[in-house]
Amino acid sequence: ATTLALLRTVAELCEQTRSQAFEMMVNHAVERGANAVIGVRYDATEILQGATEVLCYGTAVVVEPV
Repeated sequence: ATTLALLRTVAELCEQTRSQAFEMMVNHAVERGANAVIGVRYDATEILQGATEVLCYGTAVVVEPV
């Protein structure tokens, strides 16, 4: 594979991973009765050579109109 093709594959995998982490965070918030998440952040840590953990976290809240 060319370098460009490899970079595209890695970028696609990263985006899929971030999307899955975000979806998991939202699902956890909804399960706890929240209707919004504030202060969302992503964190990535290499846990083994070639294996990276991606976290998405924030504060689950209930937002009501005033």
